[in-house]
Amino acid sequence: MWHLYLPIAGSSVNVFLIFAMGGFVGLLSGIFGVGGGFLMTPLLIMVGIPPTVAAASDSNQIVGASTSGTLAHYRLGNVDFKMGILLLIGGVAGGTLGVQIIKSLRELGNADFLIKITYVLMLGFVGVYMFIESLQALRKKEAKETAPKGESKYAKLVKKLPWQTYFEKSGVELSILMPLILGIFVGILAAIMGVGGGFIMVPVMVYLLRMPMHV
Repeated sequence: MWHLYLPIAGSSVNVFLIFAMGGFVGLLSGIFGVGGGFLMTPLLIMVGIPPTVAAASDSNQIVGASTSGTLAHYRLGNVDFKMGILLLIGGVAGGTLGVQIIKSLRELGNADFLIKITYVLMLGFVGVYMFIESLQALRKKEAKETAPKGESKYAKLVKKLPWQTYFEKSGVELSILMPLILGIFVGILAAIMGVGGGFIMVPVMVYLLRMPMHV
């Protein structure tokens, strides 16, 4: 009772369980500004949905959660539309490429393995990076004040790129190539993993594009 058969997935799921998963992930999406795909796709796989079907189906949840989150932040004045449009263009291009990659691998029978291994690598990388960041933060608290450092090599490289543009809402000046290239990269991962890109894109915007956290 209360089980729904999914013909494409070839399995049955509990309707209330799916509603509960969607509500929980949607709540976290609104709080942290991510699409929630990095949570929903593994949860769908855990309840018996094939990885390729889970990654594709999760896009429906991502659209709803991301749209509602964007509207809420728009009312607060936190949306940088100029940056968002560039990221969107790159994301669409990357997403299209990612779908073609999945299509080719599915014909070879390797799509499910790619999705699983990509999740392991990406979540492992995020976990290790956060651990290193925490250690560095602790060391900075313990260390004595030192003379301010000059610009990093990354900052100098970004300034040399062509088509420098000032993004008023974010308060940063950088080349339009940066959000376009990063958007393509995240779009490919989003298509392969079935995520909204938020758990990758938010750190990218903060650490690489130097955008304020609230934007």
